[in-house]
Amino acid sequence: MEKSGLIKREEVAAEFKWALEDLYENEAAWRDEYSKAEALIDAYQEKYEGKLADSVDVFWEALKDNSKMNLLAERLYVYSNQKLHEDTGNSDSQALAGKAQNLIVKLEGATAFVEPEILAMPKDKLDEYMKDDKLADYRQKIDDLVRNREHILSAEKEELLSQVSEFAGGAEDIFSMFNNADLKFPEIKDEDGNLVAITHGRYSMFMESANRQVRKAAFEGMYHTYDKYKNTLAAIYNTSVKKDCFYAKVRNYNSALEAALGNSNIPVEVYDNLIAAIHESLPIFHRYVALRKKCLKLDELHMYDVYAPLVSEVDMKINYEEAKKIVKDGLKPMGEDYLNSLQKGFDNKWIDVYENEGKRSGAYSWGAYGTHPYVLLNYNDTLNNVFTLAHEMGHALHSYYSDANQTYDNAGYRIFVAEVASTCNEALLINHMLANTTDKKEKAYLINYFLEQFKGTMFRQTMFAEFEKKTHELVEEGETLNVKLLNDMYKELNETYFGKDMVSDDEIALEWSRIPHFYTAFYVYQYATGFAAAIALSKRILEKGEEAVNDYMKFLTGGCSKYPIELLKLAGVDMASPEPVKAAMAVFEDLLNQFEELMS
Repeated sequence: MEKSGLIKREEVAAEFKWALEDLYENEAAWRDEYSKAEALIDAYQEKYEGKLADSVDVFWEALKDNSKMNLLAERLYVYSNQKLHEDTGNSDSQALAGKAQNLIVKLEGATAFVEPEILAMPKDKLDEYMKDDKLADYRQKIDDLVRNREHILSAEKEELLSQVSEFAGGAEDIFSMFNNADLKFPEIKDEDGNLVAITHGRYSMFMESANRQVRKAAFEGMYHTYDKYKNTLAAIYNTSVKKDCFYAKVRNYNSALEAALGNSNIPVEVYDNLIAAIHESLPIFHRYVALRKKCLKLDELHMYDVYAPLVSEVDMKINYEEAKKIVKDGLKPMGEDYLNSLQKGFDNKWIDVYENEGKRSGAYSWGAYGTHPYVLLNYNDTLNNVFTLAHEMGHALHSYYSDANQTYDNAGYRIFVAEVASTCNEALLINHMLANTTDKKEKAYLINYFLEQFKGTMFRQTMFAEFEKKTHELVEEGETLNVKLLNDMYKELNETYFGKDMVSDDEIALEWSRIPHFYTAFYVYQYATGFAAAIALSKRILEKGEEAVNDYMKFLTGGCSKYPIELLKLAGVDMASPEPVKAAMAVFEDLLNQFEELMS
């Protein structure tokens, strides 16, 4: 591969591409299933509207057909979008993904009557229906629906909202296309003096460079590029926040935050308590920032120094084959069944490994019920990427076990618990690596890596969460989010979180403009709560062994058969309490003490 560019998708070796043919053999098979799904959707409304209360058999058939249509639509949507993510500039894939989105909108319109009609049924009749054994798979779903009764609108309004959804995701779509397909970053000189183009995939690698000029050039090159489009990006984000607030208001929530958390039955206090607990712990984080400045021997610590290696003597370049072995060794406490499932993913092309031209940035795990999960990576031989592999396979195996043990309607785990399994994998891996090194510098390097995970997850994601809370509150108060307001707010938060030993460069005020997760409102706080839960669960697994693993597997196999806080209690952690966050901060402080001693 040329250093100045990326290889094209067709040049990627087959063994490093995910096996989308396991979902659909080819596009013709996709189109055939699309026609079947469309026919079912076209017939659904006429077949069932106004008839759900006729008998328990009709009610059951309606729910069963609804599930069937949703599964088909999910499969079609996942396949078309994963094809698009292979090369976001491919116009054929863009068209396929657009077609799948249109089907989703059509499905939402055809089924808009279902929830209002269920809620209009006399309580006694609905309760009687739900005693029938053939409806057992739908009990959690119906309970969740009844719980949200006040937020479900009339059939006419629900159908109207389903039509609005066709363009309600426009802000996210525009940002994604701009960010992944159209935005081009400048070239910089790497450590060897070669000109290399900045890409989303390479940016983190540049920011971890031991060469400060490389870090500074990448940082400025990235943010000066976003700066050229700042007014457009502010308008896109403002539109996205307005959409969130619109839906919350229409559905009778007190706020967009309440609407986002209510779907998983999470009290708003959990969000507010997280921010409060992290603010209490900021002095400890500021101590780490000061130590970073001291270790790097800098008069001024800048934002482009945040990811610089503090233990420069340790060079950990880890290729993909080595990464798989390290991850598997690190997850041995999870037991043989878990390890066999992990190996199955490695051996059967669940993973799309390397970056190519036009490929979606970042990493994720995704898939459709009935087929194995998939993982998208942009692997580039760093320690961070080894942990990304462990993280995303945690997601994948959570899906794998949930799908294998739950029906379609009870398999899809809630977002609140989505980061627990992935981060638990990371915590187990770091403990393994720390336990298997006798080298003082390597141990310091690994402890610092773990401290960095706390920084990036507990502190940084909570800062993101606070930013989202503030932006949505402003829009709910009638404000318009413009560049100055967003920049000022973001920079002030950055200064609060990082403290007086960090120079909050002017460029960092624009960081809000490049965060894709901001287009899925109130998602990122769950990285922090999930991290706290994962620290507690990994500690329990390491201390109690098989007993703790068995409890943890109850969570992994639970899907959404219970509410998130109940599922985590089965695994041994209570997220309704502030204790897991406080416990995580105690671990952070202990690691910081160890690191200070090693570096003294």
